[in-house]
Amino acid sequence: MKTETLTKKNGHKLNGFSIDDIGDDHLFTSLDTPMKANAFDMSNEEKKERISILFREIMDVLGLDLTDDSLQGTPDRVAKMYIEEIFSGLDPRNKPKVALFDNKYQYNQMLVEKDITFYSNCEHHFVPIIGKAHVAYISSGKVIGLSKLNRIVQYYAKRPQVQERLTQQIAHELKTVLGTEDIAVIIDAKHLCVSSRGVKDDTSATVTTYYGGAFNTPEKINELQNYIKN
Repeated sequence: MKTETLTKKNGHKLNGFSIDDIGDDHLFTSLDTPMKANAFDMSNEEKKERISILFREIMDVLGLDLTDDSLQGTPDRVAKMYIEEIFSGLDPRNKPKVALFDNKYQYNQMLVEKDITFYSNCEHHFVPIIGKAHVAYISSGKVIGLSKLNRIVQYYAKRPQVQERLTQQIAHELKTVLGTEDIAVIIDAKHLCVSSRGVKDDTSATVTTYYGGAFNTPEKINELQNYIKN
């Protein structure tokens, strides 16, 4: 099994580049999070039990003393955290239920929800991505509760991610829910795979954007940027 895994890893190429050639470069291959067809055949309790066993093995390989009072409960804690918290966005059953309301106030300007704090994890190194999301839309006749904007961001953040995909997933979800192309998403985040390892650059941040419909004009982009900065 080990030989097969190594052969597959070393032989796989993406756009002509091997995994070693790609190195720390962050790539994503699709809008959808890569998932196995049978991803939900196992119950959450079964997943937690299996993750606990495997994480215990990782700790053992690292040389940690799993009989120590401080460490012996760690595998179970990590397994629970993975399933119920930081990767809970992988489970479609956790997708926020969204209710729409008639735009009775006839508010037809942009609505901006800014500085939505989120915590995600880089799918290449499984270390945190910490940032803020700014989302905006112009009503097509329906409006959404403000807290649902936050919940949509959190749902897609709580999975192994690439920031470009996260931006697109939030935007596409809002387009579908609100029935409008007039959507904007801006994400400003720090990647610990850059700041705590690799090049160890603690000052840089990554910004990704999506401007759809009416937002895809210089005037609207400037207006949105002013709202976010003030």
